[in-house]
Amino acid sequence: MAVTPAAVRTAAVRTATAGAHRHWLMKPIGHRPLGLARRRINPPVYRPLVDLSTMEEQHVLLRYRLDRATIHELCAQLEPDLMSPIRQPTGIPPLVQVLSVLHFLASGSFQTTVAMMKYMQSYIVFPEEDDLATVKGDFYALGHIPNIIGAIDGTHVALVPPSGSEQVYRNRKSYHSMNVRVVCLADQYISHVNAKFPGSAHDAYLMRNSSIPYVMEQLQRHRVWLLGDSGYPNLSWLLTPMRNPRTRAEERYNEANGRTRRIIERTFGLLKARFRCLHMTGGSLMYSPKKVCHIIMACCMRHNLALRRQVPFLQEDGPDGGVVPAVEPVESEEEEDDGDDTENRDTVIQQYFQ
Repeated sequence: MAVTPAAVRTAAVRTATAGAHRHWLMKPIGHRPLGLARRRINPPVYRPLVDLSTMEEQHVLLRYRLDRATIHELCAQLEPDLMSPIRQPTGIPPLVQVLSVLHFLASGSFQTTVAMMKYMQSYIVFPEEDDLATVKGDFYALGHIPNIIGAIDGTHVALVPPSGSEQVYRNRKSYHSMNVRVVCLADQYISHVNAKFPGSAHDAYLMRNSSIPYVMEQLQRHRVWLLGDSGYPNLSWLLTPMRNPRTRAEERYNEANGRTRRIIERTFGLLKARFRCLHMTGGSLMYSPKKVCHIIMACCMRHNLALRRQVPFLQEDGPDGGVVPAVEPVESEEEEDDGDDTENRDTVIQQYFQ
């Protein structure tokens, strides 16, 4: 085979790129330089360190807060978004990514990212008109207040605040947090969550700057209400307790209001016990407020998924081997009476609590 100048130059370039301080034996084109022949770099391949098929179901529940079937369903849904775009074996498998996120949300023990936000509307859904009768019946069984389709309240999730904004994120309990507004149903399903405001924001301000007023106004032809505490104004679609009950009927109404609203406190307790990264025992989230918001939303979505799949919650996995501490409710600042719409509340008291 003839050796042309071009062939020699090509071989020289290949040799130079292999290492500037190494001397390879040059051969005519058609042969590889010695030392460069069959030299291959094996790409890293990520394999799951955990095999779900070999784990006991109880261990899966304790570690990830979801059962094996639900994890595989979640992985199948997220796989198109988690696969490497270049389809190479060097990417982290979707199952490993999903298990990493679930373990972080359950324990708060290491850092990761959340890639589930695009599916939020599939998991957190306000009751449709066809479901209102069932939702009202479930709430009536709790405290005998009619036409309730949700309980609204807030909780705080601790975070390390951005530099220079510490005071904005400091809540009334003197730690830094995101102030999270949640509406839940009588079965602890989360139908609405707003997690984008800092800890110093007032309850009523958060509600006014959410989609809840618009959604409830659209449902007023069905004469349905939310139930809130005294931190909210009494509106045409929101019933709050009597601040100074003067009659026995008003006292009975307040007692029923409190019994019914306890469902939102139990929902916060279950949410933070299942996903320890939201609980104070998991420490403060060391992320930007935007990412903390995404983490909170992802936990709420997985909470609803666990309820939908009837995944049991095992309390043996507390921080000290016991039950996770109860979640303290947010102490709401009372709103002024001016502008309150008490007509519906007065009607409820007269018709149901006299």
